[in-house]
Amino acid sequence: MLRMTRYRPLRRPSARPRSAFRTVLDICLAVAILGMLAVVSARFDLLATRQNTGSVIVNDGDTVTLNGERIRLIGMDAPEYMQACNKGGIDYPCGRQAREALVRLIAGRSVTCEGSKRDRYGRLLAVCNAGGVDLNRAMVEQGWAVAYGDYGDAERMARDRRAGIWAGTFEQPSDWRASHHRNAEPRHDAGNWLFDWLREVLRFW
Repeated sequence: MLRMTRYRPLRRPSARPRSAFRTVLDICLAVAILGMLAVVSARFDLLATRQNTGSVIVNDGDTVTLNGERIRLIGMDAPEYMQACNKGGIDYPCGRQAREALVRLIAGRSVTCEGSKRDRYGRLLAVCNAGGVDLNRAMVEQGWAVAYGDYGDAERMARDRRAGIWAGTFEQPSDWRASHHRNAEPRHDAGNWLFDWLREVLRFW
């Protein structure tokens, strides 16, 4: 006769109490995650579209200071302030003339700048207007800036008319900066915008 064996369930070992070290580690991890979320949230807030209006200080042909904030006109690149160009075999201060051209376009009027991106130096990249004039486009159309991610049609018009710096020869502002050990600045195109956007979001203070 077969003997029936009573089934006895296996007893699970009692769970070990969590160590104080593991508890502290979990708390630190949770705080770190919350801190990361707070930083990313703050960066997204800074990347929101901003509009600023007021009187400006013109720093050079593509940079102004508006209400204490430095703003870089997006999509174009003017000769650097100390840069020289050549016309008829004679050098002339095209960087200073580019700044003067922007001053004339503004003509003492209030300027409105709008943008959502920043460059690697923290400047707001923006389109600026004064009295209904798109300053970014106007600088390229008048030949005092080159297309730098935008305004290619305006540059072609200026080149055909031999306006501004196109009346002679000049070094591209980006090349001039590189040869004079100035800060490098990427073109304002979609690829660089994405890179700068990610860098700005993930950057820690």
